[in-house]
Amino acid sequence: MATSQLTASSMTVSVRNLASFEGLRPSSIVKFSSFGSLKPGSLTQRSFKGLVVKAATVVAPKYTSIKPLGDRVLVKIKETEGKTEGGILLPTTAQSKPQGGEVVAIGEGKTIGKTKLECSVKTGAQVIYSKYAGTELEFNGSNHLILKEDDIVGILETDDIKDLKPLNDRVFIKVAEAEEKTAGGLLLTESSKEKPSIGTVIAVGPGTLDEEGNRKPLSVAPGNTVLYSKYAGNDFKGNDGTSYIALRASDVMAVLS
Repeated sequence: MATSQLTASSMTVSVRNLASFEGLRPSSIVKFSSFGSLKPGSLTQRSFKGLVVKAATVVAPKYTSIKPLGDRVLVKIKETEGKTEGGILLPTTAQSKPQGGEVVAIGEGKTIGKTKLECSVKTGAQVIYSKYAGTELEFNGSNHLILKEDDIVGILETDDIKDLKPLNDRVFIKVAEAEEKTAGGLLLTESSKEKPSIGTVIAVGPGTLDEEGNRKPLSVAPGNTVLYSKYAGNDFKGNDGTSYIALRASDVMAVLS
């Protein structure tokens, strides 16, 4: 029986009792973000109106391998940290969703024009991917993600995001620090500081592919100070607390000098 795991309460609800979930396989696991305070019997079909459900597809034990097709890649998701560096246990709601893992299988690649291109990542590579990319799978007791190669942001060979090597048209930027004061000299609180959209390019991918499968170098380079779209890309924190963002070159609006 599929059950809903509610982080705000220990109660579970059978999705078979809710018409909103009609069509879900019995083996699907449906996870919800916090609903706040819940009382037994307070959940109705109306409670779930407009709710987006993302269920992990469970691959039956009789299947022993998965072979991605085309330019798709299978990634074994890195386990979420359950403790802080100080050893404090984190509740489920406080654990950040992982955006990294190990490539365990790749497709045969894709064809552009008359050119056959292999996947740019190899089995065993540690990668970082876009936050909402791909389809989640539960396979061999572990969580996996099958996604397009283009949804992989970059390769990370260390434990610090500052060492990310972007792929394709991705640009990796060290975000400028937010202004601490107003023009009149007033100190700003954390909540009133505007999210910066300026930073320094740390690394860039090899570029986009043209219609013949050739790489086109990006128009920005490491060391450039750039202005980028405010709500683009994926945000990351380095081990020292430094803020970074990885985004597509098309989201970079200008080079500042």
